Amino acid sequence: MPALRAIVRYGYAPFMMLVIMAAAYWVVAELAMARDNPWAYLWLAPLLALAYATAFASEKIAPFFDEWNEHHEHGDVPTNFLHLIVYEMQSINGVLLIPLIVWIFPFNMDVWPHQWPLWAQFLIAYIVSDFVFMFMHYLSHRYAPLWRLHAVHHGVGRLYGFNGVMRHPLHQVLDMVVGSLPLVLLGMPIPVAVLLGFAISITLIVQHSNVDARLGPLQKHLSIGRVHHLHHVNWGTEGDCNFGLLLTCWDRMLGTFHEKPPREIKASDLGVDEIPHFPKSYIEHLLLPLHYKPGQGEPERYKPKEQSAPATPAQEARRIVDAAE
Repeated sequence: MPALRAIVRYGYAPFMMLVIMAAAYWVVAELAMARDNPWAYLWLAPLLALAYATAFASEKIAPFFDEWNEHHEHGDVPTNFLHLIVYEMQSINGVLLIPLIVWIFPFNMDVWPHQWPLWAQFLIAYIVSDFVFMFMHYLSHRYAPLWRLHAVHHGVGRLYGFNGVMRHPLHQVLDMVVGSLPLVLLGMPIPVAVLLGFAISITLIVQHSNVDARLGPLQKHLSIGRVHHLHHVNWGTEGDCNFGLLLTCWDRMLGTFHEKPPREIKASDLGVDEIPHFPKSYIEHLLLPLHYKPGQGEPERYKPKEQSAPATPAQEARRIVDAAE
């Protein structure tokens, strides 16, 4: 078991970010583009399923916290699975809308380097998106209207495979518009957009999974593991740091990078401090921006109902007599 745990700790992130992404690249480049077969993109679905299966298996073998693996106790898996479905469907719709966007915006510049290899085009798109998503993330912690949407992502008091895609649909739309629309208007082709969307999903899985991944010298440069745990703590504004999707260089530029937490992070230290009784219903997640007002404490609808004190023996006897009469 120690040997298997070591393999997972050091091999999890490379397998997800390199091996699975290489398989996705092959699907797009060789099956979809080279053979002019758009149906080949469907092979990305089992690859994504493999990524989630790998994450959940790795969480069992080498977790940060065993408590985060207690799915039944947290009772959030069904809701988070709905978040997964909605997130991926919106991502697919975003790609399918690219031809329509190009048609609606006839002034698109189309300065995209189409003559470059696919891998080079993908790297450009990913780096640009990484910066834009980081900055959008930063703004979502600075401005109340955005935070009311983004708080859905921070509400779960743990990190595991599904957390990355747990976000309010409106906030995801904003991310897609701000992060992807400029690339589309620059002429980003659909194959690159598909690879970009898949890569972001894989990054979110790795970033939020409960796997004690060891990154070696890359630990300071990737927003994975403890670096991102600090971002999710419920310590007031102490978590307003480490906003990067993958790279930490953008946080360094903004002065928001913190490599180590000021104190030990415990399994119970995650969530939104103002909402200790965060709702677990998907519908409530959709409605949360309407009821949650930052700075005004926990909305009444989320507070547990006060239970009446147990009846005394005399009161119970009186109830029985009244019922008999």
